[in-house]
Amino acid sequence: MLIDTYGRVATDLRVSLTDKCNLRCSYCMPEEGLQWLAKPDLLSDDEIVRLIRIAVTDLGITEVRFTGGEPLLRPGLVGIVERCAALEPRPKMSLTTNGIGLKRTAAALKAAGLDRVNVSLDTLRPEVFKPLTRRDRHDDVLNGLDAARAAGLTPVKINTVLMPGLNDDEAPDLLAWAVANDYELRFIEQMPLDAQHGWKRDGMITAGDILQSLRTRFTLTEEGEEERGSAPAERWIVDGGPHRVGVIASVTRPFCAACDRTRLTADGQVRNCLFAREETDLRAALRSEAPDEEIARLWKLAMWGKKAGSGLDDPTFLQPDRPMSAIGG
Repeated sequence: MLIDTYGRVATDLRVSLTDKCNLRCSYCMPEEGLQWLAKPDLLSDDEIVRLIRIAVTDLGITEVRFTGGEPLLRPGLVGIVERCAALEPRPKMSLTTNGIGLKRTAAALKAAGLDRVNVSLDTLRPEVFKPLTRRDRHDDVLNGLDAARAAGLTPVKINTVLMPGLNDDEAPDLLAWAVANDYELRFIEQMPLDAQHGWKRDGMITAGDILQSLRTRFTLTEEGEEERGSAPAERWIVDGGPHRVGVIASVTRPFCAACDRTRLTADGQVRNCLFAREETDLRAALRSEAPDEEIARLWKLAMWGKKAGSGLDDPTFLQPDRPMSAIGG
């Protein structure tokens, strides 16, 4: 069991498969990109599967989310999913992606055992998508969403970040579109995880702003804490149901007290919080032929030291040295 000193138990594992991405979203990385991890530094497919096996069979993990960077850029992704689907007990498996490669991979991922996907889409307007992501791939994302739904990777969830002066007026249109296409939309407050450390609390689009905008067109009924559990998104029923919209307010309404996550970076580091500035190296243990028991012990120790909260409200808060693309969103 992965428990911390505050009694929280981690059952949800986020696994970053690569730090590379084929977009350059302004809230994540600079236009010129980043210095990617060297291939020898990345975990191999076998190492990833071994760590997930230890997490599932020895440490109580029940859900695995594959992230990046962009996880569809990982050549061995389908094989990793297939091998993890064969674990006993079988974990629930999902994928967070920008959707660009889903058209060609959705059916294979479903056949391998993937349960569902989260797709990042911040705008319905191609002319906004291009400056926001620095790439002209809007149609590819929409086609990927269609492929995911057709393959049965459902419920398909859409992750949206609203940025001042770019897409901050689109919340109602995005929700109307999501309802019409049977997608579950989740707005995420912009977080201080950009590589260029340009995030500022002043001027960010908050959960309150988002809900105020949505209520100009929709009736929203709060779902309630019992339904939410440890999920990061507060959810509202849209116009009486059945559709729902979520808001992940990591900055203005932190949910640290209910956090059930542990994170594994593409280079084999355990992070006990998305905003942590410390990591625990499991790659070194793997490559020194440490037994499963030793790796599990190191992982437990890493989670035991988890702080009470993210520290975002502390005036001394410092962004993590590594950006979101390196640590997995």
